[in-house]
Amino acid sequence: MSINRVVISGNLTRDPELRATASGMPVLGFGVAVNDRRKNQQTGEWEDYPNFIDCTMFGTHAQSVSRFLSKGSKVAIEGKLRWSQWERDGQRRSKIEVIVEEIEFMTSKGGNTAQPATEPEQTALGTGMTHSEPYMYDEDVPF
Repeated sequence: MSINRVVISGNLTRDPELRATASGMPVLGFGVAVNDRRKNQQTGEWEDYPNFIDCTMFGTHAQSVSRFLSKGSKVAIEGKLRWSQWERDGQRRSKIEVIVEEIEFMTSKGGNTAQPATEPEQTALGTGMTHSEPYMYDEDVPF
């Protein structure tokens, strides 16, 4: 049995980029910074070390979500890992990304942490948690 499940919470590292496949399906790409706390062996102080994670969301929810996210937005994401490889300029490249299936907005438009489901972006989508459509493979994405 295999399990491929990821849950992360962090802040967007850049504004999301909305694109479309050749068939017209919306594809939303964004990055999330997730801190890892470690104790500095020299000072004894706890320090944050960021991990930068690429995230991709597909379908009509991706298009809806894109209107409410911007650099610095805090989100909670649930999805699965996908490893991709390709060749560019004669060099083999690869990456691991999170294919987003659910996303929860943790920041309101004013920058405060979201509380009840009455926040503007939560009301617009029904709840703070939204589900993505089935994911696609790299060959379906025209970039």
